[in-house]
Amino acid sequence: MTTDDKERPDPLFNQSLEKGLEVLRAFSAVHRTLTLAELAALTGMTKSSAQRTIHTLERLGYVDKHPQTRRFRLTPRVMEIGYNYLAADALIPIASPYLSQLANASGETANLTEPVGLEMVYMAQLVTAKHMPVLTPVGMRIPMYCTSSGRAYLSTLPDERVRAMLEASARTPRTPVTLTDVETIFERVVACRTVGYACNEEELFLGDMGIAAPVVNSRGEAVGAVHVSPPASRWTMVDAQKKLGPLVVECAWAISRSIAH
Repeated sequence: MTTDDKERPDPLFNQSLEKGLEVLRAFSAVHRTLTLAELAALTGMTKSSAQRTIHTLERLGYVDKHPQTRRFRLTPRVMEIGYNYLAADALIPIASPYLSQLANASGETANLTEPVGLEMVYMAQLVTAKHMPVLTPVGMRIPMYCTSSGRAYLSTLPDERVRAMLEASARTPRTPVTLTDVETIFERVVACRTVGYACNEEELFLGDMGIAAPVVNSRGEAVGAVHVSPPASRWTMVDAQKKLGPLVVECAWAISRSIAH
C-alpha cells in the first residue's frame, strides 16, 4: 500500500458512528458524568457536533441526562455491547473451569485477559474470598508494558514486534518502581520464554504483584494470558514465583491444549 493509498479518504468510513463511539469512550471512572462542553473538549468535536451525537445516544438509551445538573452519564444499556462480545467469545467458557482450578490451588483470584492494541483486557475472573488490594473487574484495560499478562503475551511475539510495541507504548511510571526503559522491559519479556511465566512487582499498583503465562492457539499464536495477582501483604515475589508460577503455567497450558482441539 502506497502513502497515497493510506491518505486517500475511505468512502465506506462512517464518521457519525466514529463520533458516537468517541463520546461513549469519553466516559470513565474519572469522568463519570460530563457536560456538553466537557464532552466536546474531550472528543475534539465542535459543541454542535457533540450535541447531535449525545442527543442521538440519549434517544437510543445509551446515555441519560440528570434533570437538575444537566450532566450526561452512561446507562446500563451500554453493557449490552460488551456482554455480546463476552457471550460470543469461545475462549471464556473453555478457560473458566481451569481458572477455577487455579484459584482453588493458589488461593488467589485467577484472571483471563486478551490483547487489544497495546493493552490487555480482563475477560474472565474467578474470585477467591481473600482480600484483594486492587479492584480489577471484567472489562478493565491494563497496559502491556508494566503488567505480567502483557509481558506474557509479548513473549510469544518476534523480537522486532515486541520492541516496536514497547516503543509505541506510553510507558508512563504508574508507581515509583514501574519499569519504563524499553530494553529493560524487553529483558523481562525474553525471560518469560525461558521460565514460562512473566512477572510484575508493584509496577502497576502498589501492593499488587502479578504472575502470568500466555495462552496460545493451535498455530502457536497467543490469544490471551492467565494471571494471578498475589498481594505483597501475603507474598514475596520469590515465594510467588516458586509456588504460583508453576500453577499459572499449568493453567495456561491446559487452556491452550483445550482450544487446540
